[in-house]
Amino acid sequence: MWMIHGETVQSSLPQDLPWWQPDHAIFFGVLYAVLGVIGTGMAVAIFKSWWDTLHPRH
Repeated sequence: MWMIHGETVQSSLPQDLPWWQPDHAIFFGVLYAVLGVIGTGMAVAIFKSWWDTLHPRH
């Protein structure tokens, strides 16, 4: 079997999808940007709750 463009031996991605096309890059760029914003918001909320636990306001 011949390897196709973008395929690696260790790849778990479906090999019939054209991952190198620009619309995939835009989709995954937006996906990871949204996940980054959500993750940052969760990290800030966790940090603030931890900070408030250590430094209670009276």
